[in-house]
Amino acid sequence: MSEARENPPAAPPAITPEAVDAAVEAALTAVTDAGDTAALKAARSAHAAEGSTLAALNARLRNVPADQKAALGKLVGQARGRVSSAFAAREKELAEAETAAALEAERVDITALAGRARVGARHPLTLLQEQIGDIFVGMGWEVAEGPELEHEWYNFDALNLDPDHPARQMQDTFYVDPVERHLVLRTQTSPVQMRTMLTRELPVYVISPGRVYRTDEFDATHLPVFSQFEGLVIDKGITMAHLKGTLDHVARALFGAEAKTRFRANYFPFTEPSAELDLWHPTFTGGARWIEWGGCGMVNPNVLRAAGIDPEEYSGFAFGMGIERTLMFRSDVKDMRDMAEGDVRFSEQFGMVV
Repeated sequence: MSEARENPPAAPPAITPEAVDAAVEAALTAVTDAGDTAALKAARSAHAAEGSTLAALNARLRNVPADQKAALGKLVGQARGRVSSAFAAREKELAEAETAAALEAERVDITALAGRARVGARHPLTLLQEQIGDIFVGMGWEVAEGPELEHEWYNFDALNLDPDHPARQMQDTFYVDPVERHLVLRTQTSPVQMRTMLTRELPVYVISPGRVYRTDEFDATHLPVFSQFEGLVIDKGITMAHLKGTLDHVARALFGAEAKTRFRANYFPFTEPSAELDLWHPTFTGGARWIEWGGCGMVNPNVLRAAGIDPEEYSGFAFGMGIERTLMFRSDVKDMRDMAEGDVRFSEQFGMVV
């Protein structure tokens, strides 16, 4: 025998005031007991939806005598209306309470101090060095690197500095013990240029930025460890005009369209002829002016020979500038020590660049 025959559905209750009141009371109790909108939804399904006692009473109105239908219909209809109103009021109350609780949980006290770690900033010297590198890469040059612990031959001899040159003395250069090994902390990035000429195929167009070391005082305008960027070009038919055009382009890229350069005759062992490089700084604090920027010139034939390059076939130019010095008059930094002391407040002035 089937389960349906063993447990036939219960007949709808008779429509009486007592039955209606009992159904309403049960529904109102369920409304009151519902603690959230999910529980209220379940209560609505049990006491007001199809299959509930009130729905069954309403369905039984089809079978009541005609003379009783109006009175009993009014009784059931009022009961269903009362229950429906109770559900609606409770639903609004619970929804408002849940919304208020969610807002409270997500509330942010805007008067409180931020509960997060302080974000740092990249050092302006790093940013400037990368910008300079981008300028030269944009011209088709390459960025070359070399060791900071350098052999004396690369740092001095190959660059046409005689053994008695003042720069080779220990009061100017950091020598590494034992001195007989001829190792120094490089005093310029020019050794990278020599290594480039010895290892790369010609022509050569390279920029070599990096740290250098000299026994300078630690003061407002000097650091024992600082940064340079040096350029080297070796090709056929290179002249001072190419050097001047290159430096004018770099000056405009770094200091604005009105920037330009000029040469003043000088002497450097690495170059011949040599020149001091001055920059016309159009936005300098206190007014536009000429500022000494670095050194430059045509690569000395002795240096080309040291690298195995025939100076009758190839020529080239080289230049070098300090990145700290460039930052000082580009961004009006008064004291070079600020660049070395690691205070993030100094770096923050230049923007939080990632």
